[in-house]
Amino acid sequence: MKLIAGVDIGNSTTEVCIGSVGEDGSFRFLSSASRITTGTKGTLPNVHGIKAALEEAMSAIGMPLEKLDLVRLNEAAPVIGDTAMETITETIITESSMIGHNPSTPAGAGEAVGRLLFIENMDRGMQNTPYILVASSQFSYEEVAAKLNQYEERLDIRGLILQADEAVLVENRLNKKIPIVDEVRHIDKVPEEKLAAIEVALPGTSIRMLSNPYGIATLLGLDADETRAVTPIAKSLIGKRSAVVIRTPNGNIKENILPAGEIVFHGQQELSINIDRGADEIMDRLAEAGEIRDIDGQPNTNVGNMLTRIRTSMADVAESENHDVRITDILAVDTLAPVEISGALAGETCMEKAVGIAAMVKTAHLPMQKIAERLEQELHIRAVVAGVEAVMASLGAMTTPGTKLPLAILDMGGGSTDAAVLEPDGRVRTTHQAGAGELVTMLIQTELGLKSRTTAEQIKKYPMGKVESLFHLRLENGAMQFFEESIDPRYYGHVVLLAPDEMLRIEEDIPMERILEVRRDAKRKVFVRNAIRALRQVAPEHDLRSIPNVVLVGGSAEDFEIPEMLMQALSEYRIVCGRGNIRGTEGPRNAVATGLLLSYIGSTQEG
Repeated sequence: MKLIAGVDIGNSTTEVCIGSVGEDGSFRFLSSASRITTGTKGTLPNVHGIKAALEEAMSAIGMPLEKLDLVRLNEAAPVIGDTAMETITETIITESSMIGHNPSTPAGAGEAVGRLLFIENMDRGMQNTPYILVASSQFSYEEVAAKLNQYEERLDIRGLILQADEAVLVENRLNKKIPIVDEVRHIDKVPEEKLAAIEVALPGTSIRMLSNPYGIATLLGLDADETRAVTPIAKSLIGKRSAVVIRTPNGNIKENILPAGEIVFHGQQELSINIDRGADEIMDRLAEAGEIRDIDGQPNTNVGNMLTRIRTSMADVAESENHDVRITDILAVDTLAPVEISGALAGETCMEKAVGIAAMVKTAHLPMQKIAERLEQELHIRAVVAGVEAVMASLGAMTTPGTKLPLAILDMGGGSTDAAVLEPDGRVRTTHQAGAGELVTMLIQTELGLKSRTTAEQIKKYPMGKVESLFHLRLENGAMQFFEESIDPRYYGHVVLLAPDEMLRIEEDIPMERILEVRRDAKRKVFVRNAIRALRQVAPEHDLRSIPNVVLVGGSAEDFEIPEMLMQALSEYRIVCGRGNIRGTEGPRNAVATGLLLSYIGSTQEG
């Protein structure tokens, strides 16, 4: 009896399947296992993850690793994602800055314009000059309120900026009500005597004047050029409850603009397109170019720098020269990315249009062959590279109960979306396209401005709720869930992710509706678009209606909403679509590893 292992190295996970072949040719599946992929897909660090998964699968049948006779690896091309800004505009306004970090407890309402004056210097204030007072946390709320009441007849005080979280406490003690912004951490950076505008919105609303460039121009008396320069500031303040914008009369304004640049497709036709045109036109131009040999970008532009980064990072891990690395496919998706504003006091950002790109990278050398050689050296077990990923996934998908030929599969992993059609006569058409789960994670992280990629990955994987009391939460679909025991008070008022065994709190203060919108939009833009693109590529005469059924396999087919999105999109073409159940036991996972074993049966050249 021979023990054979199929190994599927994905961008995110490495899956293995163990089977036995008897002397009479009989075949049996014995076990399977999955581990996180170590290193970039298709590079030597993958060996650690492969060994760990093989050991787990062999221990499940009570056998040591040395008993394996053959390891069969999938041929794999790595996929790398990145974003190219449409235009990054860095506006530097000397001394001019703003505070708009959206404190949760401003007081008063309305807008005010005045010269900045520190509270300790009030005796220097002049009559008939509007002032906005600035108070550091060394002054208590009683002292601040007493000072304002003392000077209310002598000085024209229009607004107040506080370092401490005490706006409401101060307002309650004032004789004259004014807008107050608090929680300004870097109060020492506020420049005294400069003209400033302050705005506080009514509860439940957001500011209107300071989130509008013409509103800022009205309050601070800006000309047309200055108004254009403060547009990033206005954009960053959209949705804020309170804000301050400070003006310097002699500010030096300069802009550093790195153009978006053109992306060049070297295919059956040489075509190019500017990133400014957006994802839809980029993907249309890619299709027009025909079979792609390579893709690159205009030097010293956003897209040129991005594609160079992708090539260099792949060349480093594959230990080859940049010119040995080719980009053979991309998926472009419109998105928004936060751009930090130079001159801001609190690291404020504004959202700019960007294009997220997943690029499929191939090297001149066969990286999988190197992995097979390293496995042979370390395990002393024969290892071979044995088959195109999409074909292997198709063979594995055929073990799903209720399927028959002709059969189409969509293998949706972390980096790529593979599609294949198996005809009853044995013919197979395949395609291997960039863009899957990793790109969705990147879009969620970018659009929501999350610090942690792990949080973005969790948002992608789990449904949400908002804890509205210690005994119930409101689910993302509007339903209420009640609990007999109280929820941990730390979750109160927060959006939480409903993982199988625990609640995960989202630290950022982002409305649940916004997270839901970004998550679903990212999945539709990546998975639905790529699925239709891939299936059209392999369909007879590129007609989707000629595909009767589609089996969804791969890690992303386990997602709680992607299969339903695809079923809805493909129903327009009368395609039966659903999650695979590999070997009737594995769900949509393990299709490629299973296919690698099935393709071995009847093979003689491998021994």
